[in-house]
Amino acid sequence: MSFVVVYDACVLYPSTLRDLLIRIARAGLVQAKWTNRILDEVFDSLRTHRPDLAPDALARTRKLMVCAVRDCLVTNYEPLEAGLELPDPDDRHVLAAAIKARAQVIVTNNLKDFPPGQVGQWDIEAKSADDFVLDQIDLDAKVVWNCVQQIADARRRPPERPEDTLLALERNGLIRSVAALHRA
Repeated sequence: MSFVVVYDACVLYPSTLRDLLIRIARAGLVQAKWTNRILDEVFDSLRTHRPDLAPDALARTRKLMVCAVRDCLVTNYEPLEAGLELPDPDDRHVLAAAIKARAQVIVTNNLKDFPPGQVGQWDIEAKSADDFVLDQIDLDAKVVWNCVQQIADARRRPPERPEDTLLALERNGLIRSVAALHRA
């Protein structure tokens, strides 16, 4: 069985980072999970902050995300929420989903909202997207590099080089991961 991770909304919001995380899962490095509620957060934020994106395109992206990663949706986690303590009660659903999915890691850039003492009791660790991707590079840099290449190859308007994709990922906060890919 694969290493199970839950992707938080904040790491699924930036399109290039989302693409990389999904491709890492599709490559078999991890079993990625999320919930419809996490997707609601992502797409509500996109509608608010990116009114230029067509509603049909957003709906299509959401559908493609769910289809892209086998067995990604966690369900029936809601009963666990009430018994969980986190600094931000609005994040309890993410921890509940991770518990239900038996995840080892929550990938989030809001680490303060998932203190080690509170998620660790469930044998779960919260990691930033940069730390998570760096771990994947340590496991198999070639696979992660291939994921970056696939993103570049899929971009047609404008066409991208892998270096352009790396710059976008760096802007998304993957500073150390991009440096490691440059060295790989």
